[in-house]
Amino acid sequence: MNNRYILPVIIFIPLLLLQITVIPLFAFYNATPDLILILLVYYSINYGQTYGTVLGFVFGFLFDLITGSLLGSAMLSKTIAGFIAGYFSNENKRDIYAASYVFSFIVLLCAVVDSIVYSFFSATELQRNFLLLFFEQGFLPGLYTAIVSIMVVVFIPGRRLY
Repeated sequence: MNNRYILPVIIFIPLLLLQITVIPLFAFYNATPDLILILLVYYSINYGQTYGTVLGFVFGFLFDLITGSLLGSAMLSKTIAGFIAGYFSNENKRDIYAASYVFSFIVLLCAVVDSIVYSFFSATELQRNFLLLFFEQGFLPGLYTAIVSIMVVVFIPGRRLY
């Protein structure tokens, strides 16, 4: 079987363990970076929109099953994030997007959308202000994820994960 289909899932498993156990220790105002989303954006840029959408569905489904969260919330949010990241998949600009700081801006966009959709379906407090909910549950985790993705660009500039 092709590494293109198996390798992301193999990388997903240790990232999920990190996401569940270690990453909550680095929470900033209840915002945590989403390592799974960074991996999803990377593969979506390299393989296209359809691949990113399906991979986002698989990542979200596995995340929902393993963490025991509301089934479908992460699945929908990661699918939408993979779809959006796939828009930036262009044969001529893949290397530019995946190995430069533009990658962090793409991660920021996808992470904000992912966080908003996820918090919309899994939020228990519906009495809060929508703008405050957007900032706390959408923008802060997205910004934190984009800052962490800068480290990916800095430390893995020439290597490929596929």
